Amino acid sequence: MNRKWLAAALLSSALPVPALAQDAPPADDVLAGDAEGTIVVTAARTILPPNALPLTIDVIDKDMLDQQIAISGSVTDAVATLTPSFSPTRQKLSGAGETLRGRSPLYAINGIPQSTPLRDGSRDGFTIDGFFVDRVELIYGSNALQGIGGTGGIVNQVTVGAPTEDGVSGRVLLQGTADNDFSDAGMGGKAAGLVQYKAGRFDASVGAAYELRGLFSDGEGRPVGINLTQGETMDSKALSLFARLGYEVTDTMRLDLITSRFELEGDGDYAPVAGNKAAGLPTSAEPGTPPGVPATNRTESVALSLTDSDLGGGNFISQIFWNRSRDTFGGEPNPIASFQDPAIAPVGTLLDQSQNRSRKFGGKISYERAVPGLEALTLVAGFDALWDETEQRLIATGRAWVPPTKFRSFAPFGQANLKLLGGVVRLAGGARYENVKITIDDYRTLAATTFVACPAPPTVPTRPCGLASYGGVAVAGGSPSFDDVLLNGGAIFEPIKGIRLYASYAEGYTAPDVGRITRAVNTAGVDIDNFLNIRPIVSNNRELGVEVKRGPLDASATYFWSSSKEGQLLIARPDGIFDVVRQRVEIEGLEINLAIKMPIDGLTLSAGYAHLSGRFDNDGDGVVETDLDGANISPDRLNIAAAYSKGPLSARVQTQFYLSRRFDGPARDPRNNFEGYTLTDAVVRYQTGIGGISLAVQNLFDKQYISYASDTQRPTDNFFNFAGRGRTFTLGWDYRF
Repeated sequence: MNRKWLAAALLSSALPVPALAQDAPPADDVLAGDAEGTIVVTAARTILPPNALPLTIDVIDKDMLDQQIAISGSVTDAVATLTPSFSPTRQKLSGAGETLRGRSPLYAINGIPQSTPLRDGSRDGFTIDGFFVDRVELIYGSNALQGIGGTGGIVNQVTVGAPTEDGVSGRVLLQGTADNDFSDAGMGGKAAGLVQYKAGRFDASVGAAYELRGLFSDGEGRPVGINLTQGETMDSKALSLFARLGYEVTDTMRLDLITSRFELEGDGDYAPVAGNKAAGLPTSAEPGTPPGVPATNRTESVALSLTDSDLGGGNFISQIFWNRSRDTFGGEPNPIASFQDPAIAPVGTLLDQSQNRSRKFGGKISYERAVPGLEALTLVAGFDALWDETEQRLIATGRAWVPPTKFRSFAPFGQANLKLLGGVVRLAGGARYENVKITIDDYRTLAATTFVACPAPPTVPTRPCGLASYGGVAVAGGSPSFDDVLLNGGAIFEPIKGIRLYASYAEGYTAPDVGRITRAVNTAGVDIDNFLNIRPIVSNNRELGVEVKRGPLDASATYFWSSSKEGQLLIARPDGIFDVVRQRVEIEGLEINLAIKMPIDGLTLSAGYAHLSGRFDNDGDGVVETDLDGANISPDRLNIAAAYSKGPLSARVQTQFYLSRRFDGPARDPRNNFEGYTLTDAVVRYQTGIGGISLAVQNLFDKQYISYASDTQRPTDNFFNFAGRGRTFTLGWDYRF
């Protein structure tokens, strides 16, 4: 992963980009990559040379992304593996608790938000197959560049660009995956293809990817435990469709239509087997047919963009988009206490499951230009609009668990960037005004249920147990609103070419998980206008950084600290369902990255380290005294890697050291302390005349370990003690034509 200080436009790399300032590189260099490998980063919403922005940005290019997906199978896993300050993934369909710098990142595809913060289903990392992703852009730390959701940063997946030459071109991919024992149940496979066509000003790209995943096994050959409710990527099938149509209206104006559809559905062939946390026995799985519909994730997206790289001497970008998602949570073998209703069935007998339904549409427009007569000053002005409607329904009985909630945001913004002393100094800053309205009609919460104490583990409950906080009460709807100005600013000092120092401040925001709040109302007479605390979760991010990029050395170090007066924490209830709590949160961290090209031609050694410390105010006295737990912050980590690429051969060996962590503070359970573990992966690829042959191995030494999420949460839940995946082989063949 190349650490860059990059500037960018809004949409994909295939869109034309002008040189706005005197020192901006030519458009062709920006698009294709200049001599130093600089590419456009589309998430930053400006187009300036690489040293112009006081932001910490990483770009995972196509070759690196393909390597990591061959190892781990998903874009989310690739990002988490390569980014030390990103939480290790749960290796599940749900990404709950996976954070960047201790806060939730905004997932986007070509700038289109995939997250649903009003009722966060945590499925936003699985909305497109990585085969159609050209690169992944990471902007670290709280920011409002893309609007709501970027409190931890932005993970923007840029899809494949338009073909550049007339005629037909494309690529295909075939993969097979096996566990360490090459068992029939552990076999998986993937087939994907993309065909591109260009004729004059018109171009088209269409593709499909289909993947079957088998049963995962841990380092001891035991089936990995299955999480019925949150969903699995193992024992599943996934279909991803992609299409892009483009037309060059003029030499500088371009019209693009991009559509995609992704669906991952569990096969439902296995049932969970309880482990024993106290004895160190992981949760497992056995053949069985769980009740209800298997967990499924479906996302559909359409975006239409019009750009002009020379409109009045500046760059014009506009986009309208529509996005719809359905997140189905699986059913449990034992009825869930929260879903019981004696008017429908005797308490303790009603089986139900929930589904998040979200639909959003919106638009973005921006114009960027160097000021005539003052070319050192570049200004950007724009306006974003977003409408989102989200609800969570119980699909077996048709009840609303979270009532339909409408979100509307209008956001004008402006940015300025001033070059001084011939580029030795840069000053940048801007503001975004957010005007938000949330509308909820009158509704009724789920019927009241009785609290039943759960038996002591390892005894498995035979009836609903845990906290059921609902009262079956009528709630008066309302339309609470808020507005806020989000600021950013920074300075860059580059005394010698390739050596940069910077300082920056930025604010990002998200809305609280309104769904968790509205569904938990248990008092009669509540009016949403007076009850719902929708004040935005505004988090600020302050950074000090240095970057050295000279000769064979590529190194950087960043220190950041972030705070939010009313942060959002997920607190697990006894029944395993999370509630949201608003508390003051403070996080600080250090990130160090180093890469050196060795004297051996083609060999690069690299290392990355992240140290994070986060605390929150547990008792409301304004002092943060309790450590954030594993559901809210990642462990410290050291990554090391050796990569080789010369001629037809490329290879990489990488090791991730997840360091032990203790959680201190009132009510912190020492059983949730993290023991740490070390994982090593490897991949090799050889290009032949008939395509590339690759072999990837995840968890090369077949390490047995408990996942970070399981090791640091719910210490008495024997159905939540998931082991990580053991040694896994993936053999692939790819061909371009």
